[in-house]
Order: sequence, then structure tokens, then C-alpha cells
Amino acid sequence: MIEGLQRFFNTYLVSPTESDETEAPMRLNLAAAALLFEVARSDYDLDSEEQALIESLVNQQFGLDQSSASTLLQLAESAAREATDLHGFTALINANWSLDEREKLVEWMWRVVYADGRLDDHEVHLMRKIQRLLHIPHRRFIATKLRNKPADSTTLDH
Repeated sequence: MIEGLQRFFNTYLVSPTESDETEAPMRLNLAAAALLFEVARSDYDLDSEEQALIESLVNQQFGLDQSSASTLLQLAESAAREATDLHGFTALINANWSLDEREKLVEWMWRVVYADGRLDDHEVHLMRKIQRLLHIPHRRFIATKLRNKPADSTTLDH
């Protein structure tokens, strides 16, 4: 099992080389989707609203056909479940995405966090950790949070 996980991470999360540039977008999409699953799971409850939103975001943002999107979602959920830290995901994203692209990803994450109508302390902690790992300035991080916070939210205000 450990060998299988190592192959998975080597195949999909190790930084791309010049010889495999065609796999680079898949690796980035996988890393981003895994982070979406990480925030959805951070309150120990991946509910149907969060799952549906992640599927919708992957379908809309990555321009994949249904089969590729389904495969990506399965791999991302598995990667999030098996990962021991966030560094593999965030390092790949930092190396390849601009600040604006990383900020957009944080915006998607806030949408997932708020999908279940509540904001849990674990979610806040993980979002702050990801903000630092993705080198998102605090002002931009808070702006993405406020843009995505539901107006009629009964969530905690952190």
C-alpha cells in the first residue's frame, strides 16, 4: 500500500519536468482539487453540499470532460485523505500559479467552507494555514473570505 501511495504522489504531485509538460495541468488541477477536499473535510464532515460544490468547481474551472473530471475528483479525494501534510499540494501550486490564481483558489476554498452554512474553528485554522502556505497577503485573504461569506450566514465570525 505504501508503494502504491508513493507511485501516486510521484506520478501526480512531483513537480513536472520538461519531458512531461502535458501532465503539468493535471498535477496542478489535482493539487487544487485536493486542497478543496482538505477544507471540506476539516470539520470532520464532508457533506453533500460541499461535495457537490467541489464537483461543480472542478467541472467549471478546469474545463475537463465528465470522465476526466470524475477521475480527477476521485484522485483528489484520495490524495487529500492520504496526505500527511499540505506541502506537496501548495509547493506545486506556488511554483506554477500567479498570486491572482492562488487567490482564486482560496476563493473557491471559502465557497466550500461556507457551503454547509457554518464556519467551524477547524476550517478557520486550516484556511489560515493554507493562506500562509500559498503566500496570500492577509488583506487579500480577508477580502476573499468576505466576498464569499453568505449574507444570511449564521456562522461563527472569525
